[in-house]
Amino acid sequence: MALRETIDIATRPLSDVLGAEIQGIDLSRPMDDATFGAIHQAFLDHALILFRGQHITPEQHIAFSRRFGGLAVHVFDQFLLPGHPEVLRLSNKRKNGELIGLADAGKYWHSDLAYMKQPSLGSILYALKIPPEGGDTLFTNMTRAYDTLPADMKKKLEGLGAINRVAEGRRTSADGRIRMSKAQLAKTPDVVHPVIRTHPETGRKSLYVSQSHTDRIVGMDEEEGRALISELVAHATRPDNVYAHEWRPYDILMWDNRCTMHRVAPYDRRRRRYLHRTTIEGDTPR
Repeated sequence: MALRETIDIATRPLSDVLGAEIQGIDLSRPMDDATFGAIHQAFLDHALILFRGQHITPEQHIAFSRRFGGLAVHVFDQFLLPGHPEVLRLSNKRKNGELIGLADAGKYWHSDLAYMKQPSLGSILYALKIPPEGGDTLFTNMTRAYDTLPADMKKKLEGLGAINRVAEGRRTSADGRIRMSKAQLAKTPDVVHPVIRTHPETGRKSLYVSQSHTDRIVGMDEEEGRALISELVAHATRPDNVYAHEWRPYDILMWDNRCTMHRVAPYDRRRRRYLHRTTIEGDTPR
């Protein structure tokens, strides 16, 4: 079996928790396999990678994303970029009185598409317009969260499954979030995923529960199960396990949904925020 050619790329750690900035790469230019291989390895090593100052078209965004795998078309089809269904718009901008993007995305801690049978491998978010203050994206390292659990808790969680679903606010609009249509709800039935999942590429174990999507623990009393979910989320989101990304225009940030959670910090909704996201298809958690 031939060895894959590799090269060295310049990286700078973003925090002690996770993340690295990759320097000297222009994603608008063609990329050889050796360079992509080094980027892919950095993604696996750091769970989150950042490219500053990128100027790319939707076509280039899609092409780079596809090197990691197939792309998911998001269930919120009303917010897809016209002509490019692989790109989800995240924005509070309105046109003719209607939002053009998903304005409330990321309000609670979550892993993207955890409510699907095959959740996302990773997401690639491109910042086009950023408010002058607030709107940071917070990330937590779910591998580190698992590693720092007490031994008795690890034993308790082994083999447990959890029911994941689209956030309740999406179903009822009780918290003012955009309500899903019947067709969208039909595409997102509840699914069961393991509470501890093993990363298919690194082999490392991570917690796989979230504030937004994990509803109940299979085989456990509902109240007890939700208390356990809350306890695990609180453990995972301790300040010493969180990196806050302060966005700059034209940042591209890619994170591994198999071993991280994230959420958006509050910001002044009168200020414009506009980003493009692609979502890479993943496998069934195990």
